[in-house]
Amino acid sequence: MENTPIIELKGVTISHEQGSLLSDVNVRVMPGEFVYLIGKSGAGKTTLLRTLYGDHDIDAGEACVCGFELTRLRRRQVPMLRRKVGIVFQNFRLLKDRNVYDNLAFVLQATGWKRADMDKRIVDTLRAVGIADKADASIYHLSEGEQQRVGIARALINNPDLILADEPTGNLDPATSSEIMQLLVDINHSTGTTMLISSHDFMMIDKFQSRMLVCENGTVVDPSADDGK
Repeated sequence: MENTPIIELKGVTISHEQGSLLSDVNVRVMPGEFVYLIGKSGAGKTTLLRTLYGDHDIDAGEACVCGFELTRLRRRQVPMLRRKVGIVFQNFRLLKDRNVYDNLAFVLQATGWKRADMDKRIVDTLRAVGIADKADASIYHLSEGEQQRVGIARALINNPDLILADEPTGNLDPATSSEIMQLLVDINHSTGTTMLISSHDFMMIDKFQSRMLVCENGTVVDPSADDGK
């Protein structure tokens, strides 16, 4: 299983309203990798991530994520894919009318967890992201860094095989950005959860160096392939 890519795209074309956005995309990410997806604004990073979690269609090619063939994915199968894929957003996308605990409980209820098992999972996950004391806190009373930790907890809550993070430090100051990136690195190292992180925060990319994929010229380039890696 370790030799099976967690993400594999072959000759993929992705379009948007204005026409083709990405074409001839060939990407392979193996289990346990920590990979950056970089590129200019509008290059297709967010759309590619949306495609990987079943929120945007593929026009051509082959795509497999966490064992799901995306070109054959039926709408009723999307929730099953998303149990294996955690998603972290730049703007957090938390439920503002619920406290931290209830934000995580909402995800567990939606994915079929029993109430008896939920408390321990929520406590363990909040502890893992460093906010064990915030379970009862209102989202409005959290700093932006704490809100992003809740977002990461939400992505982790179902023990995913893969986390897709779309500009997770985009709304954060440098010190908080460093804390969040360190948290993602630590999760990758401690759990083996594969990470694909879209970012233009080159200070953080330089500080936490890892493999990169580059969205440019209407496709995705793997610079490491040119190095024979």
